Amino acid sequence: MSPYERNTMTVSHEIKSQLAKLLATEDLVVEHKKVETACFNVHTRVLTLPMWEKAGNEVYDMLVAHEVGHALYTPDRNWLKETKIPPQFVNIVEDVRIEKLMKRRYPGLPKTFYAGYQVLAEEDFFGVECDDVTKMNLADRVNLHFKIGNFIDVPFGEDLEMPILRMIEGCEDFDDVLLAAKALYTYCQNQLNTNTKTEMDSLESQSGSPDPSQNQQGLEQGDIDNTDDGESSTAESGETTEIEEEEGPCGGIHNDVEIKTVEALENAIKDLASTDGYENVYVEVPKLDLDKIIVPNSTIHQECREMWDDYQPQEVFGDVDAEFTKFKKSAQKEVNYLVKEFECRKSADSYARATVSRTGVLDTAKLHTYRYNEDLFKKVTTLADGKNHGLIFILDWSGSMGDVLLDTVKQMCNLVWFCKKVGIPFDVYAFTNEYPLFTYKEDGSRDVKDLSYEKRDGVFYINEWFSMMNFLTHKVSTKELETQMKHLFRLAYYFDRTTYSHYHIPPTMGLSGTPLNETMIALHQILPKFKKENKVQKVQCVVLTDGEGYPPKFHREIQRHWEHEPFIGTGSIGHNCFLRNRKTGHTYSMDVLWNKMTDVFLEDLKTTFPDVNFIGIRVLASRDAGAFIRTYCGYNGELHDKVMKDWKKQRSFSIKTSGYHSYFGLSGNVLSSDSEFDVDDGATKTQIKSAFVKSLRTKKMNKKILNEFIELVA
Repeated sequence: MSPYERNTMTVSHEIKSQLAKLLATEDLVVEHKKVETACFNVHTRVLTLPMWEKAGNEVYDMLVAHEVGHALYTPDRNWLKETKIPPQFVNIVEDVRIEKLMKRRYPGLPKTFYAGYQVLAEEDFFGVECDDVTKMNLADRVNLHFKIGNFIDVPFGEDLEMPILRMIEGCEDFDDVLLAAKALYTYCQNQLNTNTKTEMDSLESQSGSPDPSQNQQGLEQGDIDNTDDGESSTAESGETTEIEEEEGPCGGIHNDVEIKTVEALENAIKDLASTDGYENVYVEVPKLDLDKIIVPNSTIHQECREMWDDYQPQEVFGDVDAEFTKFKKSAQKEVNYLVKEFECRKSADSYARATVSRTGVLDTAKLHTYRYNEDLFKKVTTLADGKNHGLIFILDWSGSMGDVLLDTVKQMCNLVWFCKKVGIPFDVYAFTNEYPLFTYKEDGSRDVKDLSYEKRDGVFYINEWFSMMNFLTHKVSTKELETQMKHLFRLAYYFDRTTYSHYHIPPTMGLSGTPLNETMIALHQILPKFKKENKVQKVQCVVLTDGEGYPPKFHREIQRHWEHEPFIGTGSIGHNCFLRNRKTGHTYSMDVLWNKMTDVFLEDLKTTFPDVNFIGIRVLASRDAGAFIRTYCGYNGELHDKVMKDWKKQRSFSIKTSGYHSYFGLSGNVLSSDSEFDVDDGATKTQIKSAFVKSLRTKKMNKKILNEFIELVA
């Protein structure tokens, strides 16, 4: 097995893209495509790298560093119009310059280039294994010297060639490159012309003084090129026969100098690239217009009032409002526990970061210790400033939430009351794709809602009906907040199949699909807006859902052969798709699995907003717990067994294997049950014992989960 084969391995294109970005120290756009050669667009700053699937890490890193060198140092100018020098000669000299500058900039790169070119030399990427290097033209030898000169002996003539070599080695800017390339090309061209004339002189001396018939025979054999009129031009008075002489860019006979090593290297590197399969697709998150997405808090509850004002409250809402009042009362202990733990943890963290300093004032209580104590001064403890907190809640308003929506709303109400009690600003959004209702034109066709973003090639598609309903906010008064929470409770109660409601709800607030991924995209605008408006430094984003969002699509430019202009259509996310964030410089491989796709969006959010904790709360029915645990913890193993044990024992668990910082699984049955120790009069000892154990189990579960939640928040 060759060294090249030994080092060949599967490389991560995302990692190599990050390498390119780090080397470039700028917001380069790096794309891995099914192309044969790398290229860099100096205008758009897009670096396109082939899928060098057959390249080992040494070669891959060297090629990436080389192309980044072009991105950093090759100027954005049309130098082809400035000179008539063939591009190959300029590229040879420019390669020397940019690699020198890259090695100078990054002290670790000489090792990378050495290892990479060593592999190329051993694998004969330059095609010199069977050639005599001493007989190659100067351009080929220069190319070999600066690339694999550590591994093969490349000779140069001292009188004429070494000055050109030193000239190339000393290039610092691109103008130096053009001068050195001109000198190299001129020398190679003159060398070629001299060799050509020598060969022609040798042919003439061997032929002697041929007669016309012999000359004609030679022409037919192709020993000498024909002139334009088909007759030979014989030498007279010491002059050689002309071979279609033409002034080249530097004078002399125009004959292209063949640089074999450049062509051999290009072909060999092309063989490393994979051009089969699907092309990589890079998709970006669009910037959304939040005014077209978010349904204001006032609008939501005005619709509720308009729908319910005509009802008799006691007759229609008696049961549901009584249930809300009962739940609020029972939840106060949990809310108070949250507040207590939050304040304690904040204080503990503040004291952990406290600084102690001397005041310069004598402490009279220590004066009696002056014989053995040098520290007789009073000290002051300065507590570190705590950060302002804020919470954003995302509520799943999909059809599948019907069975657990009421329990989920209860859990969220606990957290909202907690925020209100400790003075933390908050907003509660519910995602939907059915607000507003579809409207129709006079001709019966459905009216199209304006998009909330600019539709263009390479951005995610956001359904025009996607909305986020701002159900609750800290901006309203305490009394109004209580009314709005009651409205939300009524809505959740309406969808609960275990209850019976005597009222209708606003038609715009029916349960819909699951645009969870669209919500992740919208958070790119919601989070910074929330932080700015409320002047908070630390934000917790809590997502309460029962499932995964459906896969989003992306916009792509489509050109049909029968149409003159392309149009922007949509495509589906596949294994060849990558989420690209130009702001952070990160690229993420998309996964076709629904839960993994949301995890990618979460990873992008965590990188973009490192001061935000993303917390998932999954309210589970007993029948769904096993599948959920297997999705994130596997089908067996230590983690799977631990989480299953937690679930069976306390009907709750937390995992760290998803895109969330922490993902909590909670039983809807436990949440909906009354945690108070309550038994009927005349209950037997067995009934009392059972109620007591149930109460303790519920409280234990709640405290464990609440403790972990508060630890994240505080």
